[in-house]
Amino acid sequence: MTGRYGKLDYPRLTKTGFAFGVALFAFGVLGHFVGNAFFAPLPGWESVLLTDLEILGILVAFFSPIVFGILLPLTE
Repeated sequence: MTGRYGKLDYPRLTKTGFAFGVALFAFGVLGHFVGNAFFAPLPGWESVLLTDLEILGILVAFFSPIVFGILLPLTE
């Protein structure tokens, strides 16, 4: 029987969403370190982009377990 939102695999969505958030954060942090090591100071837009990736990664990693692990299964 399918649920209200179809056949969603909540544990898989929770794990992959959290892993995606951690990957975004790691890419932003590593980009700052590697960019500053190989290229002198990074241009402003690259620094802003990497900082935005870090912030977005934290938000995705935080809210993915809450949304897919707690809220959506409770509303079925």
